[in-house]
Amino acid sequence: MSGGAGAAAAAGTGAGDSSGSGSERRVRIVVEYCEPCGFEATYQELASAVKEEYPDIEIESRLGGTGAFEIEINGQLVFSKLENGGFPYEKDLIEAIRRARNGEPLEKITNSRPPCIIL
Repeated sequence: MSGGAGAAAAAGTGAGDSSGSGSERRVRIVVEYCEPCGFEATYQELASAVKEEYPDIEIESRLGGTGAFEIEINGQLVFSKLENGGFPYEKDLIEAIRRARNGEPLEKITNSRPPCIIL
């Protein structure tokens, strides 16, 4: 386990030798969602929350397969509705973005809220 922490520390020192003002990394988010499933509103809500917290974040959407709501940060899959069965909590995604901006390793978001079901 210490090898992972050492690699993260080494990656941090390469970009962080300034006073800290320029040490935040660029973050790109891609959300792939199923439009016929009605997930566009969930994407818009999540994108709005991200933009409110981080106005400079690059977030884009693309249409995905049935039931999909997949989130990538800088090319790394951090959330999958297909695996978790629900949608991510905004606070968990905001935390993942914070980690990415600080150059910390990303972990998969496994906590999810159930999809809304209309009876």
